[in-house]
Amino acid sequence: MKGFRPDIWKLITVIILILFIFFLVYPMFSMLIKGFQDPATGEWTLKHYQKFFNKRYYYRALINSFKVTFSVTILAILVGVPIAYFMSKYQIKGRRFLEIVIIISMMSPAFIGAYSWILLLGRNGVVTRFMSEHIGINTPSIYGFGGILLVFTLKLYPFIYMYVSGALKKFDVSLEEAAESLGCHGPRKLFGIVLPLITPSIFAGALMVFMNSLADFGTPQLIGEGFVTMPVLVYSEFVSEMGGEAHFAAAMADIMIFITAVMFTLQKSYINRKSYTMSSLRPIQKGELHGIRSLLVHGFIYLVVLLSIIPQLTVIYTSFLNTNGSIFLPGYSLVSYRKIFSTLGTAIRNTYLYGAAAILLILVLGVLIAYISVRRRNVLTGIIDTITMMPYIIPGSVLGITLLLSFNKKPVILSGTAFIIIISLVIRRLPYTLRSSSAILYQIDPNLEEASISLGCRPMRTFFRITLIMMLPGVMSGAILSWITVINELSSSVILYSGKTRTMSVAIYTEVVRGNYGTAAALSTVLIVSTIISLVIFFSISGKEGDHSIEL
Repeated sequence: MKGFRPDIWKLITVIILILFIFFLVYPMFSMLIKGFQDPATGEWTLKHYQKFFNKRYYYRALINSFKVTFSVTILAILVGVPIAYFMSKYQIKGRRFLEIVIIISMMSPAFIGAYSWILLLGRNGVVTRFMSEHIGINTPSIYGFGGILLVFTLKLYPFIYMYVSGALKKFDVSLEEAAESLGCHGPRKLFGIVLPLITPSIFAGALMVFMNSLADFGTPQLIGEGFVTMPVLVYSEFVSEMGGEAHFAAAMADIMIFITAVMFTLQKSYINRKSYTMSSLRPIQKGELHGIRSLLVHGFIYLVVLLSIIPQLTVIYTSFLNTNGSIFLPGYSLVSYRKIFSTLGTAIRNTYLYGAAAILLILVLGVLIAYISVRRRNVLTGIIDTITMMPYIIPGSVLGITLLLSFNKKPVILSGTAFIIIISLVIRRLPYTLRSSSAILYQIDPNLEEASISLGCRPMRTFFRITLIMMLPGVMSGAILSWITVINELSSSVILYSGKTRTMSVAIYTEVVRGNYGTAAALSTVLIVSTIISLVIFFSISGKEGDHSIEL
């Protein structure tokens, strides 16, 4: 044993695998089992699923979720694809600013958008009262299916935009020229050449839209008003069942996981069969727009982007108004800000404290998992790589339920603690840092590490002194994106929080429900400003000021 040196990377691989099995695989398996168990006897049963599909109230929520997700996905494609095409094909005035605004609208929480549209188009909303009192027109209700579509579409079309923009940057213009030489022009060229080549990217973005709209809890909860979706149903049933048994909620969570897993598998299968490789030797050169075409294209883009950023502008503006509960009074003040810092300071502190702890863990795990997956491939690293994809198909509310069901009794009791919230944040947001770390690691020549080791530098020291330093730009870019989504997280936190562990997102949600619009607006503004500052840092670190693409 004198000259024995253990392979530290194998040890790290085993430790990471154990952590994932304990905090992700075991909770998911436990919830799956509970969905098939009788809470009283522990016997295997299908009664929870029979209850779900036999009662219209329950299965209607599933139908509603499908209506929302498919409608939003179609609308997001109809909005996102044209904007991406126009921005890639033509010289659009203010393009850089527009891209930043699009990304800000994508990164801001959807429930803030829902709350903002309540302020504008709710029963006592600013636009509603103005149209009724001065013009005599009753505006359509923001509540229900239509309002959910509006909020989700304006929030999620940037996913389509980002993916399609990335695909069009790799598009070889010689393909269009070849088509034109064969007599293919105008719409026929667009639908026959361009769209088929970028279809895999459209489907990749569509999957992100589908997953996010299916899993979102805050928006349908705030403006659904009788239009119940699966996340809202799972939450309400789980909360009501906590006094007795939560097996029925687990069964509904199983159904959601099955749906998202099927959609994820279908999308992956389609992309694998339909992906194309383009040389991109001659990328698209942006042309000029003139006359009515310029007016229509610019008008369409500006209108969509303006509607996208209205929620953030509305929240910031109303945070400075005098309020009395849900009623806004004449005049401006900082009363709402003084109130949140005096009564809700714990929620603000928790958000940044839990976020910082989660990011530290995400940084460590993201870097290590990326390295063993890219440089130390074996069976175990393959399993870890597969497990890390699970957060893509687990809605936040479902993850919260799985953790609470698994760690709510001896020997490990984590419910009500900050630790369980941090675990959920790490699991949910690790993929951002992991993917960006893996991407940059593929660009680093392994010969650099081999040369260092051949000169007598130990592998671990080589990793810290050479590899990690070269990985830092990609790692930090992914970490900032993880941070943005961590501080905005609601779906899992609203399941896991207690009075002492409430975060800003949860506090905003509860303040809106209670009708305290002033404090909700002030908290939302703090969150929006934090998001914008984080994005500015992201652009500075990534060095993509001219190309604001985000690896998702």
